Amino acid sequence: MTATIDAADARILRFLQKDNTRPHREIADKIGLSVAAVARRIQRLREEKIIASDVSVVDQDRVGRPLTLIVEVIIENERLDLLDKMRKRFADCPQVQQCYYITGEVDFILIMNVRDMEEYTNLTRELFFEGGNVKNFRTFVSMRRIKTGCEVIVSG
Repeated sequence: MTATIDAADARILRFLQKDNTRPHREIADKIGLSVAAVARRIQRLREEKIIASDVSVVDQDRVGRPLTLIVEVIIENERLDLLDKMRKRFADCPQVQQCYYITGEVDFILIMNVRDMEEYTNLTRELFFEGGNVKNFRTFVSMRRIKTGCEVIVSG
């Protein structure tokens, strides 16, 4: 279901996606609304789950987790109960930052963050071998992050 947002909501969302700690006063001054109107709109955007969460982005290098891995997973069996178990296994794994169930020759794409290859090797055993229903997986190691983010283009 697509939410209805107007131009002011869109402008607020563009500001918040860049820095959600920005004071309401500053946003209000930039878009020409009162502070109270901005606060009400932000509250409504949160209540309607248009703003899905408020988070802090952590620099993975500075906390000792420098490796980003992109993993293609091909499953053995598309039986729904097995597929649901696999989705849950991937969703519950803290090292899996993103997981996509996709069309084509590959069934899942995982974006993972690990400390080192030893941690990843242990995860492959847990996620792909012991967990079952994995026919094949292929791992790509990121040499350098060029762009990361979750910003959505918002128009209204």
